[in-house]
Amino acid sequence: MSRRRKQAEGQKGAPQWMNTYGDMVTLLLTFFVMLFAMSNIDAVKFEQIINSIQGSLGIQRSGISVYTKEVEATDGDQRKTDLDDLMEQISSRDKENDMEDLEKIYSQIKAYIQENDLGDFVEITKEKPGLLIRFKENVLFDSGKAALKEGAQEILTDMATIFNAFNKHIRVEGHTDDVPIHNEEFESNWELSAQRAANVVKYFIEENDVDPRRLSLSGYSKYHPVAENSTPEGRQKNRRVDVVILREYILDVISASEGDNRANE
Repeated sequence: MSRRRKQAEGQKGAPQWMNTYGDMVTLLLTFFVMLFAMSNIDAVKFEQIINSIQGSLGIQRSGISVYTKEVEATDGDQRKTDLDDLMEQISSRDKENDMEDLEKIYSQIKAYIQENDLGDFVEITKEKPGLLIRFKENVLFDSGKAALKEGAQEILTDMATIFNAFNKHIRVEGHTDDVPIHNEEFESNWELSAQRAANVVKYFIEENDVDPRRLSLSGYSKYHPVAENSTPEGRQKNRRVDVVILREYILDVISASEGDNRANE
């Protein structure tokens, strides 16, 4: 009886092999914890992967992936991206193409003005914002009116043919002299200048299929004169419509400004 009791008491608790197994698992866990503690995550390589994924998804400009290059530094490995260099190359190439297009437009419109003896009524100049095509009032409109004259429609159609050959943004600006206007159609020069610009834009869109996304308009009333309003000749020069072919960098500035304004709203 005592022998059986001793055997039964010896069978209590975990088997002998469990102690060895538990020690082995503990050692393995400690080993992997040490490996993890000794390793460090390469943040730059991680950023490279993220940038490459973003580029392939088209998240970055033009869907271009941006990779990094290593540069030696005293404070360890530092890396700088090629983004600035790449964007500078793209910007330079875009500006060259932009300048070439503007030169072609300038040459074609200049030749058109000369061939049709319009030098006294229409002029084109190179300005900082782009190409400025200036129409005197009597070319497009009757005095105090905003309806396009028949002869004006033919000129605008020929101009639109040139515009449609190039993917450029166009701003139409209406201007008046300082003589007040108040009649059944217009309460002030503001309405007159804006309506004239609007009618030119509508004619480009409806009759000449100019992309509406490339067009904008402004009415400046009497507040942007190019001559003194003290003489009839000066007032005649101020009554005009300007069509501006915008440079690309001007659009970038406008877009950036609009973005900042929206962010502050």
